[in-house]
Amino acid sequence: MLCSASAMPEEVISWATAVSKQEGTGREIVFRYAKDFREGFQRSAFPDRVILVWKYKSESGMPLPTEREAMDRMEDLLEPLVEKSGTSVLALVSTGENLREWIFYAKTEQEFLAALNKALTGQPRFPIEIHAGRDSQWSSYERFRKGVRE
Repeated sequence: MLCSASAMPEEVISWATAVSKQEGTGREIVFRYAKDFREGFQRSAFPDRVILVWKYKSESGMPLPTEREAMDRMEDLLEPLVEKSGTSVLALVSTGENLREWIFYAKTEQEFLAALNKALTGQPRFPIEIHAGRDSQWSSYERFRKGVRE
């Protein structure tokens, strides 16, 4: 039986959250991260790290409700074409200090960008920056996980 893109197994089987309080400001950064991956998941199949960055302005450092809703809408649009297609895995989302970042690991940067463009076609332009590079060891994700006290 052939496996269609919509029937791809979910790579992440559980998520967790962590909160970091900034020493200088006392403001918080909230992290949502992939805690457990499906059995047999191979990180090496996703060697390219793609970071989507959404900058915003707020007194509290957290997005205002309307901006947060737009961020959630964009993430919902990306999920079926980026993550469920098997081209990438969302590993970490951080929100705080006037910044939301999504860290994806992709099979290739080009595949990810093609899926991103397809997912956002016909939508109002989202105010994101895209940073990509090789991270076959998932070092950004590992650094974060090592710093989390569970």
